[in-house]
Amino acid sequence: MEVALLNTQITFQKHEVVTDDIGNHTNDWTDYYSCFATVSGEDSVKSTEGETAATTTDHSGISFSIRYCKAASVINSTEYRVIFGDDIYNILSVDHMNFKRKSLKFRCEKVRR
Repeated sequence: MEVALLNTQITFQKHEVVTDDIGNHTNDWTDYYSCFATVSGEDSVKSTEGETAATTTDHSGISFSIRYCKAASVINSTEYRVIFGDDIYNILSVDHMNFKRKSLKFRCEKVRR
């Protein structure tokens, strides 16, 4: 993996139950891990626009490739999401790149807000 291509910072957030001062439990996203990544928007993930309820919605697909580490190796598609710039992306799949422990690739889809 070319280190020079890791030029964009992304943040992984984890979905957790948080307890406030008076004991109320709420679901919240907390920052888990931040690193530099290679971003590629032209992947096998669909990048289309569609119409839903008379509005045009963007279903942008994007892939993030990062260097392997223990903190990143536990990231899965059900409990984590990616923050890139001001946009939020749901993780569709995690590719461990033949389990060589050199890099990880996350295929993601932009979240509608």
